[in-house]
Amino acid sequence: MATPCIEAGTAVNITATGVVSPADCALLGFYVNSTSSGTLVLRSGGASGTVMTGTITPAIGFHRMPLSCPGGLHATVGGTGNFTFVIQTGSA
Repeated sequence: MATPCIEAGTAVNITATGVVSPADCALLGFYVNSTSSGTLVLRSGGASGTVMTGTITPAIGFHRMPLSCPGGLHATVGGTGNFTFVIQTGSA
């Protein structure tokens, strides 16, 4: 019998530009709790790291986005937004 794959991670909530994870991680997705003209840009490797997405204008709700984030995950928030990221630390 195969072992089931459980997609679970650690929740990290941010409301302004900042570090989601300072170390290697895998992003499973993010939940937009609230937004008012909010935008989001994700980078691996810190604030000056590699841009992984263009500018996202997300709707409220969960957004699956499985990404490898070597060197950590940084989120640049434009406008106003409340985001909860689901990450697995230690894997990239």
